[in-house]
Amino acid sequence: MATKDVYSLILVEKTEQLNVNQWVYQTLRQSLLCGEIRPGVALTIRGLAEKLDVSPMPVREALQKLASEEAIEVKNNRRISVPVISRDKFKELYSLRVLLETHAAETALPFFAETQINELAALDVAIDEEFEKGHAGAGTLANQAFHRYLYAQNPVQVCLPMIESLWLQLGPFVRIGLSKLDGYYQHDRHHEALDAIRQRDSEALRAAIEADVRDGFHTIQDLDKIYQDLEIG
Repeated sequence: MATKDVYSLILVEKTEQLNVNQWVYQTLRQSLLCGEIRPGVALTIRGLAEKLDVSPMPVREALQKLASEEAIEVKNNRRISVPVISRDKFKELYSLRVLLETHAAETALPFFAETQINELAALDVAIDEEFEKGHAGAGTLANQAFHRYLYAQNPVQVCLPMIESLWLQLGPFVRIGLSKLDGYYQHDRHHEALDAIRQRDSEALRAAIEADVRDGFHTIQDLDKIYQDLEIG
């Protein structure tokens, strides 16, 4: 039985640079990245179109693209939902995150100047502010913005699309893990990363990013229990 939890969407700001199809895709993608749509929740083209006040066509196109990115799955009965992944796949996705994100951080390090370090520090402050307000979705997006900015300092960074694909697949589970914590992580790995960048210490930066990713993994102790709580069976 699938969970009957009502899902919500975090709307991307509408701009002249985004047409309707792009806006719908970015809104659904952002909502998945921060875990607003939980695993097993049934989605429909009509329901999403009504929530977004658009026609079914851009929703259908966005869902097809997200399915190709493994963020959602469309079953034979045309049921659409966030995939319910196995424990082995979950561990594999996190192992890939460690490999890709430590590499991305290390290769970005030589391109940091004081201006970029200050901007990264400001992004870290924004994460704390959102979680202190109880805004888990916004806090998750702010955390991703920190990592994205760090990795993107390498002008020939090719890992970022692969990293974001992993975020898409793991976002709903990370959100559930965070909801079960009494507080945010005990160790601020971002401070450790910032210190490593200031000291130009690539080894310390790799260690901080690996610890940060693994901390996220450990917030989710029991996938079976999560699925039981969500009434997925």
